[in-house]
Amino acid sequence: MREKMPHFDFFKKIKFLKPQDPAPSVLGWCFFFTLCLIFSLCLLDYRFVNGLHRQLLLITWFKTSNASSTEYAAKVGFLEVGGGGGGGDCDIYRGDWVWDESYPLYQSQDCMFLDEGFRCTENGRPDNFFTKWRWQPKDCNLPRFDAKAMLEKLRNKRLVFVGDSIGRNQWESLLCMLSSAVPNKTSIYEVSGTPITKHSGSLVFKFSEFNCTVEYYRAPFLVLQSRPPNGAPPNVKMTLKLDQMDWSSVSWNTADFLVFNTGHWWNYEKTIRGGCYFQEGTDIKMDMTVENAFRRSMKTLIDWIRHEVNLSKTHLIFRAYAPVHFRGGDWRSGGSCHLETIPDLSAPQVSYETYIEYKTVVDGLSENLSNGNIELLNVTGMTSQRKDGHSSLYYLGPSIGPAPIHRQDCSHWCLPGVPDSWNELLYAVILKREIQKRRI
Repeated sequence: MREKMPHFDFFKKIKFLKPQDPAPSVLGWCFFFTLCLIFSLCLLDYRFVNGLHRQLLLITWFKTSNASSTEYAAKVGFLEVGGGGGGGDCDIYRGDWVWDESYPLYQSQDCMFLDEGFRCTENGRPDNFFTKWRWQPKDCNLPRFDAKAMLEKLRNKRLVFVGDSIGRNQWESLLCMLSSAVPNKTSIYEVSGTPITKHSGSLVFKFSEFNCTVEYYRAPFLVLQSRPPNGAPPNVKMTLKLDQMDWSSVSWNTADFLVFNTGHWWNYEKTIRGGCYFQEGTDIKMDMTVENAFRRSMKTLIDWIRHEVNLSKTHLIFRAYAPVHFRGGDWRSGGSCHLETIPDLSAPQVSYETYIEYKTVVDGLSENLSNGNIELLNVTGMTSQRKDGHSSLYYLGPSIGPAPIHRQDCSHWCLPGVPDSWNELLYAVILKREIQKRRI
């Protein structure tokens, strides 16, 4: 019987194999490499499973804990006397994300109004944890979203969203939330017959049973982006006319509810790096910074509101900046968020002031915010905790599968998901305004 070689002698043999013994040398090194590979895979697998195990334990704890339901029952309603909408001091933007098994409010496969890029579950995302979180203010309870009731509030009216593709994210979320109360989906249609596509500059969906429209206008800067004037330097490919509103603004000013957002395009990458400079009158400001240009654009917005919008008719709401969550880079350099599956509940909300996109808007609107002419939908802090809610790898469609690991989307949001909570807040402030009007 062949005698087994002790482990020590085996590794000694590998160590002292000579070049003139090619066969044993190759076999020995292959075996050694295989052992290292197996060990590495085991270690990687342990870390993955251990991390997943911790997350599942947390989710189990959230599911079984009944503390949030007890606290919910004890709090005053936002619209009741003592709540923020009823004359109390409740700030609906201060609160926590709590697990709620009754969520989501709809399923993506049941909504025909979603871009393929927002359908994360259908695009292969393996978990659905991101759909189960409800925003809970600390000092009051939000009214439960009632799609039928909101459609009644919108009867014979126009609700208009204006901004960038994150605003479009919110608009599509609301279409899904509202359509869940309409059995006959064919009664909801785009007035021009245009299908949902991210390439459309504007889309107007009519809910014919309620004679209302829910509209979206793409204007990422709010001011006008156009070709440069004659004689512009060759490196100027486009300009932002800081003293003119976007061309589609003629369609916004008569809306009954007008929801603005901007910020995600106000950066060097989306402007100067691509040859987009800033213009006032015929003068191109080659040395103007993006931050100063953003501030100047807010003055134009305020002037436009003052002269073009009847604020006694139009409820004007500005949805604050929604933070991105790239780690290890940005959208151009391999930043990622695909391993995030639960909110950042342990960390406090990030201070609003750390986001220049937030601060510039609030500073620009300060006078109108203080006198109540414009309402701020202040989602910045609450959204900063939702690193788990982005499209990440799951935005290309089910026929293509996950995106390459270095091409992640940590700006846009899966639907159903975080933008649904923004719309629950939107619903609350619309109801609040109605109560305030009754008291006048």
